[in-house]
Amino acid sequence: MKDFAALFSALDQTTRTNEKVAALANYLETAPDTDRLWTIAIMSGRRPKRTVTTTRLREWAAEHAGIPLWLFEESYPIVGDLAETIALVLPAPTATSEKSLTEWIGEIRNLSDLDEDQRKEQILNAWAQLDTPERFTFNKLITGGFRMGVSQKLMTRALSKATGIEETELAHRLMGKWTPDETTFDDLILAPNPEADLSKPYPFYLAYPLDTAPEDLGAPSDWSAEHKWDGIRGQLVLRGGDRHLWSRGEELMTDRFPELAILPDFVPPGTVIDGEVLAWIDEKPMPFSALQKRIGRKTVPAKLLKEAPVILRAYDLLEEGGADLRALPFAERRTRLECLLSKVPPEAPLRLSPLLDFQSWDDLAAERARSREIAAEGVMLKRKDSPYRDGRRKGDWWKWKVDPLVIDAVMIYAQAGHGRRANLFTDFTFAVWDGNALVPFTKAYSGLTDAEFREITAWVRKNTIERFGPVRSVNAQHVFEIAFEGIAESPRHKSGVALRFPRMSRWRKDKPVSEANTLTDLKAMLDAYA
Repeated sequence: MKDFAALFSALDQTTRTNEKVAALANYLETAPDTDRLWTIAIMSGRRPKRTVTTTRLREWAAEHAGIPLWLFEESYPIVGDLAETIALVLPAPTATSEKSLTEWIGEIRNLSDLDEDQRKEQILNAWAQLDTPERFTFNKLITGGFRMGVSQKLMTRALSKATGIEETELAHRLMGKWTPDETTFDDLILAPNPEADLSKPYPFYLAYPLDTAPEDLGAPSDWSAEHKWDGIRGQLVLRGGDRHLWSRGEELMTDRFPELAILPDFVPPGTVIDGEVLAWIDEKPMPFSALQKRIGRKTVPAKLLKEAPVILRAYDLLEEGGADLRALPFAERRTRLECLLSKVPPEAPLRLSPLLDFQSWDDLAAERARSREIAAEGVMLKRKDSPYRDGRRKGDWWKWKVDPLVIDAVMIYAQAGHGRRANLFTDFTFAVWDGNALVPFTKAYSGLTDAEFREITAWVRKNTIERFGPVRSVNAQHVFEIAFEGIAESPRHKSGVALRFPRMSRWRKDKPVSEANTLTDLKAMLDAYA
C-alpha cells in the first residue's frame, strides 16, 4: 500500500505526461503481480464497488477528529476533495501497516458483509494504521473517486514501457469484461489465451474534432465521408456461435437490444462490426431522446421495443472469418463490409452507413449543413488509406460536427467546483424568461477561461442572496450564451425541456438580462430540432 500511495501522490502532483508514464512504469515493473493487476483494473475503470456511503465517512471522520460536522462540511469545499479532507482532519496514526494494495482492497470489499457499527470499527482501525498519503489513497479506494490525470491510454503506454509489449496489443488485451478476481497478471498481460474470452472487442478508434477548414486536409479524393449518426457507438462481436454488443465505454449491452439477437442468422461467425446503435423506424433514425429511454434498462418492456426499435448502422469491418482486418486500409475494409452486408436481408436490424458522394469540400459542407434534417450530428472524414487504430488519434479520422445550437440565458445559481477549481464557482444553473418569471432549464460548468471563472467567482461572493448547502442563489444580472448539441422534451424538468451537452460558449456582457431568450424560444427549437 505504501508503494501504491507513493505512486498516487507522484501522479497527483504532476501534469507532465512523461513524468506520469515514468512513475507508473516504474511501479508496474516492481510491484507484486496482484497489486499490478489491481492497479491496471483501477486505472481502466474496474474499481471496487463502494461499500460505505460518503455521508457516513464524513460523520465518522468528523467524530474521530473531534470537530463538529458543520466545520468538516465547511472545510470540504475549500479542500475540494472528500478523500483528502478526511485524510487532513484525522489525528496522527497510532500504528503502522505493511498490508499490500490487494489486501486493503480485500478489507474494503469485505465491509459489505458487516453491519454499520462493524464497518465504522473497521474504517477507524484502518485510519489508525495509515499515514496521511496512505489514508488519502485508502479513502479514494473507498469512494472510487480516482482522478489523477491518468487515462487508460497513458496507463497502457506505461504498461508497454514496463513489459516491452506493443501498446496496441496491450490495448486489445485490456478490453472486455475481466476483473482481478477472474484472471491473473500473467494470463491477462504476459501470456493471454486468444480463446479465453471470445466476447472481447477491439479498442475503439476515436476521431478528433475538425477545428480547421477541411481544405487543410488536402485533396478530397484522398478521403471518404459519411454521416455522423447520433446514437450509441457499439461493436458487434460474433464469435463462437454467440453475439456480444459492446459500448465505446467497454460496457456490455447485449441484453439491452434484443432486436439484434437475430443477427447471427445473417452474419457469419468470426465477424466484428463497428457501428452505431440507433432508434430506427420507417427506415429513418429517430431522435437520440427516443434511444435514451432505453439506456440504462437491463430489460426493455414490449411497449418501448415497439416505440423505439433499434438497428446497428455499420461503419467498419474489423474482423472477418476470424481474421483481424484493422491493419488494412479503410477503403478495403469498407469494400469488404459492403460485400458482407449485401447478403443481409432488409428484415435484419443491420444497415450500412452510406458514404457521401462529394467532389469538393464545398459539396461536403453542403451535406454537413443538412445534418440535423436527417437526425445526424455532422459528417465523419476518414482517410481512405487509414488503418483502424486504437484510442483518439489525430490525422486519419475527423469528426466535422454541425455548429451547436445556442440560446442566451440568465445565471441564477452557482456552485463551487472540485479539485483544482475547488475555490472557484464553476457550476451554474441558467434560466430563460417565461412571462415575467425566470424558469431554470439547464446547468453548465465548462466553456469559460480560468480568468473568467475567477471574475465570476468574485462577483458570486458579493452577490449571493441565499445559500442551499453548497449552492448559492445570486442576483439575476448576467447573461451567458449556452451552446448545446440537441434538445428534447423532458417532463422531469420544470421547463419541459432538456439539453444535450450544454456548455457556456460566451459571457454576454453586452446583453441586458431583459433581452435573454424565452421559454417560447426553447419550445420553438424543440419543435424544429427534436
